[in-house]
Amino acid sequence: MMLNKYAKVALQIGLNLQEGQILFIKAPLDAREFVEEVVNEAFNLGAHDVYVRWNDEVVTKYRLKNAPIDALKEYPKWEIMASQYLLDKKGAMLSITGADPDALKDIPPERIGIYTKTVNIANKEIMKRMMSNEISWCVVAYPSKKWAKKVLGEENTEKLLEYILKASRIEGNPVENWKKHIEKLTHITKYLNEKQFDYLIYEGPGTNLQVGLPKEHIWISGSQKNKQDIVFVPNIPTEEVFTAPHKDKINGVVSNSLPLVYGGNIIDKFTLTFKDGKIINYDAKIGKDILETILNTDEGARRLGEVALVSVESPIYQMKKIFYNTLFDENAASHFAFGRAYPSCVKNGEKLSDEQLKEVGLNSSLTHVDFMIGNEKMNVWGVKGTEKVQIMKNGLFTIPNL
Repeated sequence: MMLNKYAKVALQIGLNLQEGQILFIKAPLDAREFVEEVVNEAFNLGAHDVYVRWNDEVVTKYRLKNAPIDALKEYPKWEIMASQYLLDKKGAMLSITGADPDALKDIPPERIGIYTKTVNIANKEIMKRMMSNEISWCVVAYPSKKWAKKVLGEENTEKLLEYILKASRIEGNPVENWKKHIEKLTHITKYLNEKQFDYLIYEGPGTNLQVGLPKEHIWISGSQKNKQDIVFVPNIPTEEVFTAPHKDKINGVVSNSLPLVYGGNIIDKFTLTFKDGKIINYDAKIGKDILETILNTDEGARRLGEVALVSVESPIYQMKKIFYNTLFDENAASHFAFGRAYPSCVKNGEKLSDEQLKEVGLNSSLTHVDFMIGNEKMNVWGVKGTEKVQIMKNGLFTIPNL
């Protein structure tokens, strides 16, 4: 019963699947029971067809460990063709996450870096089209035994699923829950978009940072519209409102508040120093070599592409658990992202070329990696000319009429 509700939320709220659309699902093998529920519900909603692309983290691990370097530098054309087909057909994409956070911890960082760069280069145009919201897409989660073991200390997938469903507002009437939640996030984005702050100031433990914002920037909440004017929710759960920072106007120091999981490796207790938008110094007590791998992806990886605000009232933050999964941990706390910015975060951004996006201040990169910086001691101000307005105090929004 709960899985059916979850499937309905993923399809009706997350993707807003339309009658006659094709649906493409990417999922781990552990999610088979949920995938079956989603496929059945998709056809009930009138889907034209449903395609499932399974992935196996153990197979990926063996490949990254044993394949020759030349093989890791190759990417199959049929993968690109499948994505192009989905985009051209105006289909919908559902990605299900739930892998073992430690799956690739024994793989040398340089091999992970080569593989990741290969994938990112091959999918550059596909990702640009996806990040421009050419179609509806959504990411949801389903537990695996190893993920449950990492989070809970035991392979209790039923318990982890309870946390996932709670964070995803599946209790009671989930569709109504989501409508109310989206209304609240929309109120916040409306306020921020009307203010059009020149920059934000962050102050908190290990953090003193000024983040410039592009002219005519757009704050986006959990609810977005694709190019067919269909409303969808890219992440379930979602607690964030976000925009793109100006790539050259970030100065100061920021420290993470939750671990970053990247390629099955943990990066934690790290500090980044920015000057004129670029990371000029960094350190990490855990996973510094992995952090270096991310930052060396390309020139844009040392700049920010996303700034997101999340209240500590988030049910994920209130659970006081680290999920070792970006979908959940980024929705527990305010965060930034290394790398590529979303074109939709500036006026008419979807119509601008890469060069034009750079001119207005949006960062370009092969990568986009979120890391969390928010907590109960974080304060954020918005500055417009001589006006300075506090928009978060101790991790809570201070926006009027919220």
